[in-house]
Amino acid sequence: MQAPAITETETTEKPARLRLSAAVLYRLGVASRSVAAIAGGYLLAALVTMLLSVSLPMARSEAVMTATLLSFAIYTCAVMWVFATASALRAWLGLAIPAAVIAAILHWMDALSWSLA
Repeated sequence: MQAPAITETETTEKPARLRLSAAVLYRLGVASRSVAAIAGGYLLAALVTMLLSVSLPMARSEAVMTATLLSFAIYTCAVMWVFATASALRAWLGLAIPAAVIAAILHWMDALSWSLA
């Protein structure tokens, strides 16, 4: 009894790759930018609001009100910037890097509490 012969095409054949059409890639890019604009823009605006509310040189209530009012402009600018960038990756990085820097500054100032309690 002989073993079946393996041809060269069977050994060098690569697994099939998933190929997405241009329309699907475009839709995924828009969906990624939408999530970045909604979630990332909100996170960035919230962190800037926290930083301004603890660092503005005025009464605490006035600082919080001023920072909150400025957060609407910051969020709007973040959303516009996300859709104006050349790629979704650049949009995500453009929101994540400033958010990480601001979070580090807040943590250094002991103004950022990571506890859930």
